[in-house]
Amino acid sequence: MRKSTLFLAAAVLALAIPAQAKMPYVAAAKAAGIDSVKNCASCHVGAPKKGGDLNEMGKWLVAQKAAKKAAEIDVKWLKDYKGK
Repeated sequence: MRKSTLFLAAAVLALAIPAQAKMPYVAAAKAAGIDSVKNCASCHVGAPKKGGDLNEMGKWLVAQKAAKKAAEIDVKWLKDYKGK
């Protein structure tokens, strides 16, 4: 019985972790009411996991991170974004 309980717990964790971590910036943008962020391609050109380049919006966010000396990008900054 103990092995089956451990197996069930491991299966639940394995399925739950990817669901939580999926596109955190997109989820945060939606929660902040920023409609311009639809998916990863909103800021990236190509696959972000493979080092894809950034488009204008992505470059702006990186510049804001540097200007604010922030540890992480905050998608709420996009409320001030005046790009396309």
